[in-house]
Amino acid sequence: MMKSVIHYMIILALVLGVIFLYDKQFGAIPILLLSVYLFYFGIKKMRDIKNQ
Repeated sequence: MMKSVIHYMIILALVLGVIFLYDKQFGAIPILLLSVYLFYFGIKKMRDIKNQ
């Protein structure tokens, strides 16, 4: 339960970062961080499914 709350908070923070930094031409930084985080999360989920 707590892990999902932290997961959603990280995604929300990065999306808000995109919204606020997009006008300053720095929107790619949070998008890159979001893609790295989601890639890591996906690999972790696949590893968990494989180990079951």
